Amino acid sequence: MRARRTLLLATLGFAFALLEAGPHSCPAFAQDEVALTGRVTSEGEGAMEGVLVSAKKVGSTVTVTVVTDHEGRYRFPAAKLESGQYRLHTRAVEYNLDGAPQVDVALESTTTLDLTLHQTKDAAPQLTNAEWLQSIPGSEEQKSFLLNCVGCHTLERVVRSTHDANEWTQVIWRMMNYAQVSQPIKPQPRMDPQWAGDPEKYRKFAEYLATINLSSVLRWEYPLKTLPRPTGRATHVIVTEYDLPRPTIEPHDVVVDDHGTVWYGDFGEQFLGKFDPKTLKLTEYPVPEFKPGYPVGLLDLEFDKAGALWMGMMFQGAIAKFDPKAEQFQFFRMPAEQDDKVTQLNMLGLQYGVDGKVWTNNAGNQEIYRIDLASGAFETFRPLQQLTDGPHLIYGIASDSKNNLYFMEFVDNYIGRIDAATGKVTFYRAPTKFARNRRGFVDDQDRLWFAEYRGNKIGMFDTKTETFKEYPLPTPWTGPYFPVIDRNGDLWTGGMTTDRVVRLDLKTGHTIEYLMPRDTNIRRVFVDNSTNPVTFWTGSNHGAALVKVEPLD
Repeated sequence: MRARRTLLLATLGFAFALLEAGPHSCPAFAQDEVALTGRVTSEGEGAMEGVLVSAKKVGSTVTVTVVTDHEGRYRFPAAKLESGQYRLHTRAVEYNLDGAPQVDVALESTTTLDLTLHQTKDAAPQLTNAEWLQSIPGSEEQKSFLLNCVGCHTLERVVRSTHDANEWTQVIWRMMNYAQVSQPIKPQPRMDPQWAGDPEKYRKFAEYLATINLSSVLRWEYPLKTLPRPTGRATHVIVTEYDLPRPTIEPHDVVVDDHGTVWYGDFGEQFLGKFDPKTLKLTEYPVPEFKPGYPVGLLDLEFDKAGALWMGMMFQGAIAKFDPKAEQFQFFRMPAEQDDKVTQLNMLGLQYGVDGKVWTNNAGNQEIYRIDLASGAFETFRPLQQLTDGPHLIYGIASDSKNNLYFMEFVDNYIGRIDAATGKVTFYRAPTKFARNRRGFVDDQDRLWFAEYRGNKIGMFDTKTETFKEYPLPTPWTGPYFPVIDRNGDLWTGGMTTDRVVRLDLKTGHTIEYLMPRDTNIRRVFVDNSTNPVTFWTGSNHGAALVKVEPLD
């Protein structure tokens, strides 16, 4: 109890406000009033559609981005900018902006500034991971292993390297011994020295990597392939990025409460974050380290029906519940006899109103637990023991209205079910082989929606008819992580490799892809249905920023 009181005092004292007022503090303006506008052109194309133009006020932590229309014109609404001096930058693959323009914006009038782009001499730094995957030679199986790399860094680091096959065996082995919460500026080794096995097991893949990097050539001998810029409705969007105070913050899971407050779980540090986009006030609540020396970070931030926040504490061997009103944590720790070097409690099933029990999974030893909230007792399930066709991994989990558990299997295309009443385990197989099912949710019709990471689709499993339906994504190698459905019935997801937010009309099958201003590595996504149109939120897991996407139609 004394430790919890100390933690609460630290929590209450940790809140701080960012220095400047946010763009939402501006006076009210008509929807069509424009603060800053201009045309984007290049010698080769003339007026350029689909160029992202970003404006960041000097000294600010907020970047606002708009997209040029078919006439090459960009428009920043007056409601999105304050008066002051702004630095501008653009994103248009194969093009660079002439100079480093700055512009003074005064909200009493419209400022006009035309921008000129020129073709770049080196497009490599501009390529997304999906573009690298489309560019490099190799089989789908060879390329798919690279999906293990993009969680921590870009593939440009891989193809620019000069490692030969012998060196790659050691590099891959070292990387495989890092926890998923790592990033180049903060690697976090696992505590189990045997986790990655023998370096020689990576020999075949090492030999492949030596054929696509710069170990034997000065320049890649394969052409670099790029994706087209946004057009049409994909340009009808405003993206706002809110910088977080440390580059080591990884806002992996982002959710929004009924008051418009944004919450995020820090994937690389022991903090739960709370952010007010109107005032830009950020509060960080420290989460204790139960296992000092082990990797730190949180995963799977979810609201329960009472409005409390739950999260997996991963390598710290616990799950946590946070009461936003009392600003107090409650922890459920693994029994000491089961808490070993590989313990990693990741995901949550929260329909505990049925029976008082919460589900979680141990990604270290592929067990699933059901926790009795009254007693704190852990009940253990080992469903993968029923599969005999090779190694398998459990990734996301979700519970239905009766608190039956569904889990996504990551190596192949299985969906598993544990019956809450009997404990019986049943397996189903999604149509796409080797889909590498990642995370998902159960809707109010008890349908399971899930991301097929390698399959490049969103899957839906109707738990009543026990049938599947799949929705392909338009861009190869998108790498979806999590889907969500808005109040209009549109499905949203994001690409871990494309920097694109995908909006899919389930009735027509039509998709819109909104390009983000920079490398975003989209993981957990959330749609705020209280706005009109709806607002999409996610975290820039490698850019230490919260990202708000506002479609204009």
